[in-house]
Amino acid sequence: MTLRFGIRFALGAVTAAAMLSAWPMVGIAQDVTLRIHHFLPAPAPVPKNFITPWAEKVTKEAGGKLKVEVYPSMQLGGRPPALIDQARDGVVDIIWTLTGYTPGRFPRTEVFELPFIAASAEATSQAAWEFYEKYLKKEFESVHVIAVHVHGPGLLHVKGNGVQKLEDLKGLKLRGPTRQATALLAALGATPVGMPVPAMPEALSKGVIDGTVIPWEVTTPLKVAQLVQSHTNFTGSRGLYTSFFVFAMNKAKYDALPADIKKVIDANSGMSASKWVGRVMDEGDAPGIVAAQAAGNKMITLDVTETARWKAAAAPIAEAWVKEMTAKDQPAAAMLQDAKALIIKYAGAE
Repeated sequence: MTLRFGIRFALGAVTAAAMLSAWPMVGIAQDVTLRIHHFLPAPAPVPKNFITPWAEKVTKEAGGKLKVEVYPSMQLGGRPPALIDQARDGVVDIIWTLTGYTPGRFPRTEVFELPFIAASAEATSQAAWEFYEKYLKKEFESVHVIAVHVHGPGLLHVKGNGVQKLEDLKGLKLRGPTRQATALLAALGATPVGMPVPAMPEALSKGVIDGTVIPWEVTTPLKVAQLVQSHTNFTGSRGLYTSFFVFAMNKAKYDALPADIKKVIDANSGMSASKWVGRVMDEGDAPGIVAAQAAGNKMITLDVTETARWKAAAAPIAEAWVKEMTAKDQPAAAMLQDAKALIIKYAGAE
């Protein structure tokens, strides 16, 4: 080999290597790691039976090209209301949170939080996804939504003899999770105290609050049955209230995913994922009921007549929401009508 040929060969090899490194490797995905952040302990029903299995499912379907890390109980820092901004800003890749933790930011989702609207979590979560596709995409345009859902029918968990009629609420300090829930408690005669659910057990144990509204599902990991003595539910298939949740991803992270991994995420998003997590919420109610019974707590179900009294007292909440949203040029009446119709579509009439 001559010196001139050797130099030309070496330069050619360097050029070829540079071109190959710059050329997109079509069909070959780079390894991707996604971090999921949420506010509940890992053993709670949604983390245990939806978030972790979802992470395992997409990892498997990505054929080893994807790694998903799950961080429960706000392990990556911040408080629960910060989660949606953590996803928007790319502090983490995926979050699971309540929209009600950031009041006024997702006003259209509140239609599902109005009193005696929601049915089972599985049915109402399917309705919520269909509603999202029609009404909510603009509200969530700063993130990539994987699923939306609600929890099962909300009820009262109270210290002492409990709530057996509407008048028993007077003077009680009750924790509410969202703007609509606290408005409802006030309309019913209680003193509402807003706080994220992780703060609730300490508030109960220290007497800061007399009780709380939550679904059965979260009472087990938070040991609520050991902190109260009574639980009040209602006749019929519609709960006192529910909360709206979102499982969402940083938009830039999603957009940058290789095509094959993006396809896996898409296949585990939307209606099927929303239905799945709704079903997990419903199934999570049973252990909470068993724990309350084992603790010897009073289990109260208000009869048809008393339930009707509560519905009448709560009716102004929906009316006020429609009026408020209409004043902001939102199609509130149509949204409420559609939400009710979609819940009937998936749950049947009350």
